[in-house]
Amino acid sequence: MRRIRSQKKALAALNYDMFRPETIMPPAPATIYTKIRQHSGNQPPTSSETFAQTDNVLPEEAELSRMFDRLNWMYFDGRLPKTQVEYSDRMTSAGSYTPEKRLIRIGRRYHRVFPTEIADTLKHEMIHIRHFRHNAAFRAEAQRVGASVRAREHHSLRKPPRYLYVCPDCGREYPRQKRLRMASCGVCTPGKTFDQRYKLRLKRTKTDR
Repeated sequence: MRRIRSQKKALAALNYDMFRPETIMPPAPATIYTKIRQHSGNQPPTSSETFAQTDNVLPEEAELSRMFDRLNWMYFDGRLPKTQVEYSDRMTSAGSYTPEKRLIRIGRRYHRVFPTEIADTLKHEMIHIRHFRHNAAFRAEAQRVGASVRAREHHSLRKPPRYLYVCPDCGREYPRQKRLRMASCGVCTPGKTFDQRYKLRLKRTKTDR
């Protein structure tokens, strides 16, 4: 009998040890911004960073401002100055930053083609607040925060040529974005040097009908 009672006591103790909850120590105090940085380093991007296209619907400008604030704390310790973020319907590029106005513009046309790159573009332009040019410091910062240095290309985003030049001899056309001063036809010009006989003539500009 004593042996049976001792076995029951041993089983009861084992059962208690197996199911006794562990002692949970409270974590060290931390600010909400520390939590944001920890979360951003250990978790995949949030839904706001990987915004998915839904019938070409993009986030409202108010959401862009909230994204700026979140990314500011997540990647820049909240040290970037408050900056206005708005859409541009005219620009074909991904985004731009104007330091004089402290303004970030997000290209709506670009992000209708690449809607999941909203956060990437925003991070890129936020780096421009500190580094205006695409220099080595900019590239290092882009690598740190996981931002692209160059935007993607798409045929629908190409700007139409502003000027159209034509060779007076062979009729070959040369569409250009910038005005040409001293240029001759590359087909008719011998030796690939400027020849006045084949100087390109302006046929029309973008404003011509």
